[in-house]
Amino acid sequence: MKSSTIRTPDAEARPVRVKAREVCVFYGPKQALFDVSIDIPEKAVTAFIGPSGCGKSTFLRCLNRMNDTIEGARVTGRIELDGDDVYDASLDVVELRARVGMVFQKPNPFPKSIYENIAYGPRIHGLASSKADMDGIVESSLQKASLWDEVKDRLQEPGTGLSGGQQQRLCIARAIAVSPEVILMDEPCSALDPIATAKIEELIDELRENYTIAIVTHSMQQAARVSQRTAFFHLGNLVEEGPTDQIFTSPAEKRTQDYITGRFG
Repeated sequence: MKSSTIRTPDAEARPVRVKAREVCVFYGPKQALFDVSIDIPEKAVTAFIGPSGCGKSTFLRCLNRMNDTIEGARVTGRIELDGDDVYDASLDVVELRARVGMVFQKPNPFPKSIYENIAYGPRIHGLASSKADMDGIVESSLQKASLWDEVKDRLQEPGTGLSGGQQQRLCIARAIAVSPEVILMDEPCSALDPIATAKIEELIDELRENYTIAIVTHSMQQAARVSQRTAFFHLGNLVEEGPTDQIFTSPAEKRTQDYITGRFG
């Protein structure tokens, strides 16, 4: 179980929540990831950085088995969530994706009301026994996503009618509603303007008090702002990972240094 700990810039070492060992991913005959091993600590943000096509999103999708949905995709190695093998044949994938939520690059609210966007997951998983319970989950999730004050008087309006930044916070609220332990974010700000991006970054910082977060980002500035640990991927390999301040100021690998200083990418 969660025996090992890992350093972040916070005062205390954090217990490891997700552990990956020698993870390889194949899309048909093409290998996209090579022997990736990393520990992801709880209640911290781990950023995956690297040039396009380097494998960072592929690895992120391994953590809640989203690659299962891609024809021809095959994953080897071991990934553990609290010591349990997430690729165990007996594991319920729907249950796993409730525990490990995902927020995608482009906001993707359901074509339903704001209320129903949040209520959908808890309803499927039987998390609310009454209308009052569901109302509480919806309000609490929107509060945690810093969206409640903006939408509380229009919960029956379509989620697709919100602005891009609001839609992304709605999607974060939707992920939170099923009480996940881990939240994965795949470039959650790439489609947003600077003001909406700042709100999402502020929200990520608040959420890490209660959740383990892994985020893929193309923005090194964003990684430096929001994460406590950073992992640098290149050509399907995990080149280096460690505390964010160390990766950005004194990386051990020349490739990391070259990427961070803009020599390639």
